Amino acid sequence: MTRPIFRLPIIFLAAQILAHAGSAETAPLSASLLENDVLLLRIRHLTVNFGQEFLAAQPTNQLAGVILDLRSADGDKNAVAAASGFFAARKFPLAILVNEPTRGAAVMLAADLRAAGDGILIGSTNFSGKPPDIAVTVSGADEKNFLANPFFNPAPQKNPPLSATNDLLPFVDHTSEADLVRQRVKDGEEDEAATPRVEPSQPVIRDPALARALDLFKALAVLHPAQG
Repeated sequence: MTRPIFRLPIIFLAAQILAHAGSAETAPLSASLLENDVLLLRIRHLTVNFGQEFLAAQPTNQLAGVILDLRSADGDKNAVAAASGFFAARKFPLAILVNEPTRGAAVMLAADLRAAGDGILIGSTNFSGKPPDIAVTVSGADEKNFLANPFFNPAPQKNPPLSATNDLLPFVDHTSEADLVRQRVKDGEEDEAATPRVEPSQPVIRDPALARALDLFKALAVLHPAQG
């Protein structure tokens, strides 16, 4: 029997692991469960205790994959080999998120995992290690906001001025759907009370690197459905 890999709306349950310095903001590792079966590991500082930290963070759910977020991370160089071996032994589908501030042991871990074929690199092209397999473009300010809140919605970019030579502009209908509904109500074609109420949509992960990692696991689920 095939087990659907993504069954529920996005669940982002922040579970801070190893409150090392008293504050979750400075914990070397934190864990979150996405869509009920993808484990997000946010590394701030890679330590020799990574294996124990991972096991403490791992939920009882059957995992579809692990996202190792090494963005803006550093770490102890003597922790790299053990962390690489930990993932190699478990063979989780793995996505590794990196960015320009990823440094030191975190760069070494990303390189080891990618060289061994244990994960896919996703991140900015200015990463100091091997170029990412999937590149994303995001400003430094937005990236900081995404790291704090993956549902952060950046302000929309202003549209560039339209060219004066755009002869098709007069033929474009700029009437919005809301305007059309109001016009129908005004003409007596539709009662406002009968207009269906739009239910609020589920939260959308807008962090581009994280969203691409989730898309990757969805694609893997289609190609290699889990057997149950």
